Amino acid sequence: MALFDCTCDATSGHARALTYQTAHGPFRTPMFMPVGTSATVKGVMPSQLRDLGAQVVLANTYHLSQRPGAELVAAAGGIHSFMAYDGPMLTDSGGFQIFSLADTRKLDDDGVSFRSIYDGAKVRWTPEDNMRIQELIGADIAMQLDQCPPYPATREFVERAVDLSSAWARRCLAAHARPDQTLFGIVQGGMHLDLRLESVRRLRAIEEESLAAGGRRFGGFGIGGYSVGEEHDVMFETLGQVARACPADRPRYLMGVGNPTTLVRAVREGVDMFDCVLPTRTARMGTAFSSTGRMNLRNAKYKDDFGPLDAACACPTCQTHSRAYLRHLVKQDEMLGAILLSVHNLHFLIDLMARAREAVLADAYEEFYAAWMAGPGAKDY
Repeated sequence: MALFDCTCDATSGHARALTYQTAHGPFRTPMFMPVGTSATVKGVMPSQLRDLGAQVVLANTYHLSQRPGAELVAAAGGIHSFMAYDGPMLTDSGGFQIFSLADTRKLDDDGVSFRSIYDGAKVRWTPEDNMRIQELIGADIAMQLDQCPPYPATREFVERAVDLSSAWARRCLAAHARPDQTLFGIVQGGMHLDLRLESVRRLRAIEEESLAAGGRRFGGFGIGGYSVGEEHDVMFETLGQVARACPADRPRYLMGVGNPTTLVRAVREGVDMFDCVLPTRTARMGTAFSSTGRMNLRNAKYKDDFGPLDAACACPTCQTHSRAYLRHLVKQDEMLGAILLSVHNLHFLIDLMARAREAVLADAYEEFYAAWMAGPGAKDY
């Protein structure tokens, strides 16, 4: 496969199994991507990520640009060398983090100004600045700078976010030049189906204009602005139509979503890629995904339970440690508890998506979906 080629290995209903080639090897979908915000997946060694089955690992442009700085990462040989991880990587543009800073952020047509959460310094980003930073960091996939509207928001506000994100997508695509890195566009539009579809239409028109002028196309399409406060059922009112409006020949990436049942449901709607801090964040709170539903290891019922965390799981945590021991670590606030639960939660989601891929390849995704939804593991809230 040539660099950034995408092949569809199978479909089952709207669910898809893709293979996508990057400079650091291929990845296969459906898949979940661990989040390594500051060039580290919290509690997990880079060498462990491959053992867990991780294919793509995220890092965050906002945080890395502030500490230690994109230039330092570039001087280290890029993000792969810096964190000693040789698999495919993706950098979020940092747009979500910036637009979470409503009290210090100033937005205009040309870019965004904000104060660093680290030292209060004033920072100014244009889409071109953002592309330069992501090219310095050097992940295989970069994301366009966009505006992510909160929920709830007025229609007028969301319309403005679509306008701005579309304009910035055009500038990002024009500015992005690193040949061993591809750029994903991002769909916005809140919970308004017509605005979502208009956002997709504009992204497709932007890349058509770029190609006509001898430029590049988007390597894939992020679907942003979901899971920002709305109930997941609200998201699913529009997600499927939005995903399937994106080009069929490239990945569709639902950004920032990571509970097991939502992943299973979204694959059924045609989504290919997912990321979220949820598995490691909830692990640090003493919570685990499992085939029997979400588990709170602080509960007293696990005090003398010497069975594995999840008897159906093959991860190192479940193969080695008991619920009683894990509860002890959690109750004592021992860092090992968070580490072991992070390993388990990441493995759980990565393995779930691997099994989803097997179901697509067997053209049996509807059966896989029905079995999951009828089982106790679906109770993951």
